[in-house]
Amino acid sequence: MSEEERPEVPPPPRPGPSDPLTFGEAVLLIDPKGREYLRDLRPGRRFSLHCGYIDADAMVGRPNGLRMTSSLGQPVLVFRPTYARLIPNLPRQAQVIYPKDAASILVWGDIYPGARVIESGVGPGALTMALLRAIGPEGHLTSIERREDHVKMARENVARFHGPALNWLPVLAEAADALPTMSADRVILDLPEPGPLLGAAAQALRPGGVLVCYVPTTIQVDQIGQALRDEPRFALPETFETLQRFWHVAPNSVRPDHRMVAHTGFIVTAWRLADVD
Repeated sequence: MSEEERPEVPPPPRPGPSDPLTFGEAVLLIDPKGREYLRDLRPGRRFSLHCGYIDADAMVGRPNGLRMTSSLGQPVLVFRPTYARLIPNLPRQAQVIYPKDAASILVWGDIYPGARVIESGVGPGALTMALLRAIGPEGHLTSIERREDHVKMARENVARFHGPALNWLPVLAEAADALPTMSADRVILDLPEPGPLLGAAAQALRPGGVLVCYVPTTIQVDQIGQALRDEPRFALPETFETLQRFWHVAPNSVRPDHRMVAHTGFIVTAWRLADVD
């Protein structure tokens, strides 16, 4: 039985944002040096950190945003992970799309509540979760992935960190075969070489729809640029990257951090023209 044919196993209900911490959910532990640990709350589980250990049982029933003390007397913060904190810690076997790029894709791709979206290249499901949050329960997301292990990994991460997603359809297939059979308001291609798929993406997109391609290198930017020039059904191509620089803010010391999240990938967008005689 293929991955997309296997019956869905509904994940446990997610606690509300104001509910106390409970067994079965993931929490983000942050030690005094800012090190982050993504852990599942399980009965009897003890978490060993650089600053000592803390027990899962001591967190359950207490509020989100908890300040605890480790076995070595060090403070440990306990939060339900936000999207931006979750993605760098996401269990994965493939590279994720970082939050800064996911944010740009949502805005420049004009992902709106109720949209019908197709993504090709699902990886660990990082962008998938951002898309599901953006389209809301009235929208629909189809995720095309050629690797069964990536589909399985994305299913697990979505179930664990997003919750029930009845409006999400993972499809194990080649994008070139699947895209022409589908219809969408937005198409997102997170693939090494999206250029050869532009014709199939144009078939799937409605007039006025937006195409977004995410590619890592200038060689691929050049290739997708040429492919867009050769495809008359797309117009207004734009290419950019997003750089993110955090700042160190302390008493009498305000300066840029020594490290920054610089180049991770290029985002290329284009609009689908209407078919006219």
